[in-house]
Amino acid sequence: MGTEIKVPALGESVTEATVAKWFKSVGDSVTADEPLVELETDKVTVEVNAPVTGTLTDIAAEDGSEVAVGALLGTISDGEAAAPGPEESKQPEPSKPEPAAEKPKSAPEPEPAPEPEPAPEPRATDGGAKALSPAVRKLVEENDLDPGAIPASGKDGRLTKGDVLAHMETAQSAPAPEPKASAAPPPKIEPAPSAPPAPPSPPRPTGAREERVRMTRLRKMVAARLKEAQNTAAMLTTFNELDMTAANGLRKEYRDAFEKKHGVRLGVMSLFVKACVVALREFPAVNAEIDGDDIVYKNHYDIAIAVSSPQGLVVPVVRDADALSFAGIESTIADYGRRARDGKLAMEEMQGGTFTVTNGGVFGSLLSTPIINPPQSAILGMHKMQQRPMVMPDGSIEARPMMYVALSYDHRIIDGREAVSFLVRVKECVEDPQRILLEA
Repeated sequence: MGTEIKVPALGESVTEATVAKWFKSVGDSVTADEPLVELETDKVTVEVNAPVTGTLTDIAAEDGSEVAVGALLGTISDGEAAAPGPEESKQPEPSKPEPAAEKPKSAPEPEPAPEPEPAPEPRATDGGAKALSPAVRKLVEENDLDPGAIPASGKDGRLTKGDVLAHMETAQSAPAPEPKASAAPPPKIEPAPSAPPAPPSPPRPTGAREERVRMTRLRKMVAARLKEAQNTAAMLTTFNELDMTAANGLRKEYRDAFEKKHGVRLGVMSLFVKACVVALREFPAVNAEIDGDDIVYKNHYDIAIAVSSPQGLVVPVVRDADALSFAGIESTIADYGRRARDGKLAMEEMQGGTFTVTNGGVFGSLLSTPIINPPQSAILGMHKMQQRPMVMPDGSIEARPMMYVALSYDHRIIDGREAVSFLVRVKECVEDPQRILLEA
């Protein structure tokens, strides 16, 4: 018997994943610990390695399939001889009835005997049914569907869960007009089903110069969480501008010595994280969250840093930022950035943040209104530094490196006075970094 490849544990509260990509095909030889398939969860991508050396003899969950923890992904045999067996070993069987047809050669009547040849075709459909992933088979059986009547878009013509759901949606939308004509007696009941406009979203025809790509699980989760924040929180944004002259001077003066000693560059992120910690201590509501009818105040400062990755937006958390040095914060953020690009962040590293900092300035953003990362109550948005003419206290005009900053907050828990005062405190600390060290 072969060795089964199963979906591993994916992290706390994560029970499902999507098969993003198989690196091997049926019949390919694999070595132990070699990456076989990539799974995509709500937050991260996970590579599943080969448990043993052998030959990949079966793929139970094709690309795009949704699988649960512990579900079967495929099978590896210990020898290559087993590989051709599942592929074509059953096909010679239909050739056996042919000799049976040769025996009655005395009359032309046996010639119809070859008609069993169509029998292999049903076997092909049977094989297709057997090739259905557990999620697809369950959906087909529960809804009494014919797999052969559903257009398949998976690899090698296999059905995916999305194919079945799309087929069910079109089937439900098709009979919709019929009840309208036949259900003339109860016309008031018909508007109820027409209320949800979700069904009338069958995929429209793709244009000649268009490309249709299914949303990744991570992208869908980001979309859902951001929409949840808009629907739940009473979001408001307040703005201010910072003079980055002192911060840039500090970085320029100590940049080389800092990098030589700590092996990491001195950036502005550590300065902003430290400034936020100072402000959060003074305004604890900004570091709190709403839980039902209660307000939960956090006495720890786990600052989430928004990072853009090829898979989408991820928000790893710098734990106990108040206890870390500037070097500790910079090295942690740099490590998160590298692993985010490689898709190597762990699920627990993106959970439990109390406040978020996002820097759209690295992409050239001059001003924006960031969206809260639930269940947090506030997020700070940094933007592009730009030389602008500023009027000095003595009336002179100087070109200064200025940055707009934005604080989006949940007005249900944070009052306007607190939000504005919080942002002013961050401004004071960034414009005069010595305040952070002196806690002044």
